Amino acid sequence: MNLVDLSFLTGVFVTLFVITDPPGTVPIFLSLTSTMAAKQRSRAALVAVAVAMLIISVFALFGRFILDYMHISLPALQFSGGLLLLIVALQLLSGKEGEMAANEGVNVALVPLGTPLLGGPGAIVAVMLFVQQTGGQSARIISLVIAMALIAATMYIALRFAGVVARVLGDGGVTLVTRISGVLLAAISTQMIFDAIHSFLISWGVVAG
Repeated sequence: MNLVDLSFLTGVFVTLFVITDPPGTVPIFLSLTSTMAAKQRSRAALVAVAVAMLIISVFALFGRFILDYMHISLPALQFSGGLLLLIVALQLLSGKEGEMAANEGVNVALVPLGTPLLGGPGAIVAVMLFVQQTGGQSARIISLVIAMALIAATMYIALRFAGVVARVLGDGGVTLVTRISGVLLAAISTQMIFDAIHSFLISWGVVAG
């Protein structure tokens, strides 16, 4: 009996990697931490990843119960996450990212980095589905845990070395990246909102699935 299901582990890791997109988060991380010192940025990276994995893990274990108990649908969770990211995108575009970097980066590490950017609706829903797919099989459960640990390490490495990217870009480059990140984040948030609306319409029978 195999202790690890490599096919399942690979599927979980690849899916979460695409959803969380650690490399794509680097520009946004740089934008939100542009006023921080290297030590503060490193701490923000650790806190953001820890918060993201905590949220994903909690929903993996109790997600269905939490949503059912509070009468919250998955599209509603996705819609709210999209709105929150849209607010952040507007702040980046208007040059107000410094206002979000208060309290030594703890606030910005929690929201929006920890959630909904890294530990967002997409990752939460994906992990909840993977938990169902384990079917109680120990090999798949172990594979899921390993895959989540690997994605956490990948996210931390990407954010931890974002400072190197910042030194290469310089102040002007970081400012440019900030504006571009705002546009990209606005697009991501809008897509999340559209997907949530589409899911609502499907559930109401207005459009076909």
